[in-house]
Amino acid sequence: MDHLELVEKFVVPLSCLYLSWKLIRHIWSFMNIEREPVTVLVTGAAGQIGYAIAPMIARGAMLGPNQPVILHLLDIEPAAQALEGVKMELIDAALPLLKGVVATTDVVEACTGINIAIMVGGFPRKEGMERKDVMSKNVSIYKAQATALEQHAAPNCKVLVVANPANTNALILKEFAPSIPEKNITCLTRLDHNRALGQISERLDVQICDVKNVIIWGNHSSTQYPDVNHATAEEKSVRELVKDDDWLNSGFITTVQQRGAAIIKARKLSSALSAASSACDHMRDWVLGTPAGTWVSMGVYSDGSYGIQPGLIYSFPVTCKDGEWSIVQDLEIDELSRKKMDLSAEELIEEKAIAYSCLN
Repeated sequence: MDHLELVEKFVVPLSCLYLSWKLIRHIWSFMNIEREPVTVLVTGAAGQIGYAIAPMIARGAMLGPNQPVILHLLDIEPAAQALEGVKMELIDAALPLLKGVVATTDVVEACTGINIAIMVGGFPRKEGMERKDVMSKNVSIYKAQATALEQHAAPNCKVLVVANPANTNALILKEFAPSIPEKNITCLTRLDHNRALGQISERLDVQICDVKNVIIWGNHSSTQYPDVNHATAEEKSVRELVKDDDWLNSGFITTVQQRGAAIIKARKLSSALSAASSACDHMRDWVLGTPAGTWVSMGVYSDGSYGIQPGLIYSFPVTCKDGEWSIVQDLEIDELSRKKMDLSAEELIEEKAIAYSCLN
């Protein structure tokens, strides 16, 4: 065997193996480079939803298992002691992704450098209060918080409004944070979307992950329209599998619309765990993308799609990619759906008028 054959037989393969190993090490090293932390604001953080969502975010349920986070927790002065307790528990939980916690009652400190804002804090409707009274309280809260986000949040901050009336609170926030792109301000209807998935899953006795493409149209209120006309379970039409249009057009819709009230009746407290989980789902899909062939429901700024008045924050079916959402277009809308979609839009137009009257 001459020298050239030796080189070809042993040296070249070994060189290739060495280079391949170096490449693998380089890729592995790149994958394990610690990412820069994302700073996440949670308002109303001493409340039930805040207490539930903070550890979910810190464990990666919102942004993934490799994304470090810094939490900014905001609440009102009377809740300062409880807020400090939440911070203490987060530290005691020894969560590897959690790179810092700020617990404050100062809205400017809370909003400084924020990449993602989860707006849980708001004024709840109490017995005997008129809608306008609740709206007036929330307009004041969201005006102050929007102004702080406008002046101190990081560029391209993404905002999710959870506190009710969520759609209209989001609209008010948009008014007072004009530099935040309108596509970056959303409200939570994923909770209703998940409730609809759960009802179909139970009815058909299938895994919830096999139910796809339900839609929540409209307002996060009792006028919302849970729509299964385009939904599938195990890749088959939900309507055809259920074989009960009376239930799908009445009982199912009412159950989803009234689920929050049913939970309050059962546990004497409003939804917290499911609200926190769905907020994580909303933001995860928005940031990381929706699976191929799947859409989710988000309250977003209407561009006139499906005949909904532009400028409302209205729940549509959306897909997400590269941190952007897009409304699913060209779905067939039947007569029943059209009526229910318009009814919810009318309620949002009324809420908008009330909110703007409070501004004046």
